[in-house]
Amino acid sequence: MAKIDLSKLDLDELKSLQKDVAKAIDQYEAKKRKEALDAVEALAREKGFTLSELTGAAPAKKTKSALPPKYKHPENPALTWSGRGRQPGWIKEGLESGKSLDDFLI
Repeated sequence: MAKIDLSKLDLDELKSLQKDVAKAIDQYEAKKRKEALDAVEALAREKGFTLSELTGAAPAKKTKSALPPKYKHPENPALTWSGRGRQPGWIKEGLESGKSLDDFLI
């Protein structure tokens, strides 16, 4: 391996070299990690398993989709509520004025 005489470099060159070395180390570690993961996954497939089955890792969670609206504001149909979570103000006001939830059904 070639030796670099660091004493002949100015501060900007040293900082640039430091960044380059840090980047090279990160790339090397990522490459080795991927190689190890690929080898383990291949061995698991060879034995008839997936890696997540062997490690007990849960499959990736699906994101929740928005629930369809169940109730709408009688005067402004753009205001809707799914019926879950905190009641919107317009629902509370309607209930206080004597209406029932059925009056707001879509």
